[in-house]
Amino acid sequence: MTSATPKNQPLSGNAMPRFGGIASMLRLPLANSPEGLDAAFIGVPLDIGTSHRPGARFGPRQIRAESALIRPYNMATGAAPFDTLQVADLGDVPINTYSLQKSLPIITGFYQQVLNADCIPLTLGGDHTIALPILRAIAARHGPVALVHVDAHADVNDDMFGERIAHGTPFRRAVEENLLACDKVFQIGLRGTGYASDDFDWPRAQGFTIVQAHEVWYQSLAPTMARVRERIGNTPCYLSFDIDGIDPAFAGGTGTPEIGGLTVPQALEIIRGCHGLNIVGGDLVEIAPPYDLSGNTALLGANLLYEMLCVLPGVKRR
Repeated sequence: MTSATPKNQPLSGNAMPRFGGIASMLRLPLANSPEGLDAAFIGVPLDIGTSHRPGARFGPRQIRAESALIRPYNMATGAAPFDTLQVADLGDVPINTYSLQKSLPIITGFYQQVLNADCIPLTLGGDHTIALPILRAIAARHGPVALVHVDAHADVNDDMFGERIAHGTPFRRAVEENLLACDKVFQIGLRGTGYASDDFDWPRAQGFTIVQAHEVWYQSLAPTMARVRERIGNTPCYLSFDIDGIDPAFAGGTGTPEIGGLTVPQALEIIRGCHGLNIVGGDLVEIAPPYDLSGNTALLGANLLYEMLCVLPGVKRR
């Protein structure tokens, strides 16, 4: 991590009203290059992998807008990310809005450049298809990685309408491509209806640990995260957070909502529980602003991305 260079700071609400100025993530400076950055926020405005309600292509823009209220210091954990990390907003990946297949290598190439600069990417989605091309870049640099995956769905379908690449297939493809350390993969919040009783058996057979939502209703997830940290250790770890892991009472602006989900405090426990892991990247996906009329879903997403920043290696806590 860089230390001598003056660190970027979010634009203060006392310097510019929070409803004014350019809507960058956390009101950080915009950057054209990852060089010199320790971490960067990146938008991937792609939703042509969705199977139900579209709109996640507008997620990055709305998350940035709702991030305007977030201040530099985490009053709960004491994390002060901007004291030790050089962070900026790298804008959006220029995906091909007409072609999912052509978009995948565009995304992977973009992230390879970010990773080659020793910059940790935190991604504003976009639908969950984007996890696959990002993981391709991550694994090319770090080898098969551990995964903390929060979601209502396992996203391990073999295909969807005959297509092998879609937002319900990324983690099956990731297993097939040896991108994951399967014994260090945790899927938390899975629930809903399925096509067969064994829908979650395939990931278990690969070595994944499944924590279904109903198993942790009314419970703190701190003990679960202690087990996660023990199992993963110092293995490079990717954090993939589908907003539909949260109950639609709190986050209804998404494409495939499922009742009976995690609460917001549980979401915070999961991400804060990743403190101490060797996080090499993270994403927050599936926010669909057309179904988020109050902006609350995007507001939650923005805060969860900030919490991810707060648990990156090198962040000091006061």
